[in-house]
Amino acid sequence: MMKEPSSMSEVVRVVLPERAVRGLSEFFRLEAAGGILLIAAAVLALVCANSPLEEFYDGFRELPVALQFGALEIAKPLLLWINDGLMAIFFLLVALEIKREVLSGQLSNRDQLLLPLVCAGAGVAVPAAIFWFINRGDAASMQGWATPAATDIAFALGILSLLGSRVPVSMKLLLSTIAVVDDLAAIVIIAIFYTSGLSMTALGWAAAAIAGMALLNRRGVRALTPYLLLGVVVWICVLKSGVHATLAGVVTGCMIPHVDRNNTVDDAVEHSPLETLEHALHPWVAYAILPVFAFANAGLALAEFEVGDVLAPLPMGIALGLVLGKPVGIVGAAWLARATGLARFPDGMDYRSMIGLGLLAGIGFTMSLFIASLAFADDGDLYQTAVLGVLVASVVAAVAGYVWLRLTLPAQR
Repeated sequence: MMKEPSSMSEVVRVVLPERAVRGLSEFFRLEAAGGILLIAAAVLALVCANSPLEEFYDGFRELPVALQFGALEIAKPLLLWINDGLMAIFFLLVALEIKREVLSGQLSNRDQLLLPLVCAGAGVAVPAAIFWFINRGDAASMQGWATPAATDIAFALGILSLLGSRVPVSMKLLLSTIAVVDDLAAIVIIAIFYTSGLSMTALGWAAAAIAGMALLNRRGVRALTPYLLLGVVVWICVLKSGVHATLAGVVTGCMIPHVDRNNTVDDAVEHSPLETLEHALHPWVAYAILPVFAFANAGLALAEFEVGDVLAPLPMGIALGLVLGKPVGIVGAAWLARATGLARFPDGMDYRSMIGLGLLAGIGFTMSLFIASLAFADDGDLYQTAVLGVLVASVVAAVAGYVWLRLTLPAQR
């Protein structure tokens, strides 16, 4: 008879291959450290926006940057280069992670997929419903209905890292998988609801470049350079087309070949082009792109607001959607899946730890700020109000999740 594992680490070794465990450990380390850096960047942005450095901070965001290639010119303030350009690289990484998970990871196995899928679906629907209920009479505010829909995995894992050995690996894995599905939902939402003024000519050129990547993929080309060069062409065409430019990163990521079914990113073993690029991009995204995005977008001039402003429908809809809607949706879906026998909780997790996970999923931050910037691109006042709701919700969710898990998780694992 097989001996029962005596610790959480033994459970993980039984379930996952050793190389996969190493890959997950590296992923969690990068995300947790990047989450701490993300928090620091947001705090620095708030300090700059509410101090004598405000003029420098505004000048940084509005710095004009222009690139010209013959007749083609792209001129934008630095803030939009960050949101349209650097965030396209972030979405490229998201697409790589989603494709790997679907083909050979957590999303390729029905038993592993079902729980995070239903939790993520409810974690998107319930916050959106709460936002709609509070803002249903205001058409302008309703543009931001998707703001509380996504989870910031780096921020959430950064909070989990403060709890050390209390946190079971299964919780980190479930939270990460829910966040991946959240990101996929956010990509679909952006593509459908935040696209306007389409240029069919630009879209035609983008389609031609995408067809070129598909042909490379079909011919078995494993070199990354031609895919990335065509990805730049797609980004330029999409930028000019009226579709948000970050979706070029998604398309490019989906076209990068993934042929390694072992689902490992290990420098000692040859791996797929997708994993090679994912492994190379992850530190840059975690340690540079997301902190720069946070610094450029989280600078809210608090002097312009009063304490009661957070109770206005727009920020309240965002805050309640994240702080209340996320845990209610995720825990409720998990309870229903378990009660009906569709899925079971991961090893080492019970209802108390699931509540803590739901609270941390309410940290929207990066994706919430990004969606708010799209929803209220033409209304600076509404955007600033939305940022207030995102910041308040993310702080409350982070503190509540940390305190709850600190009180309910065993001291050692």
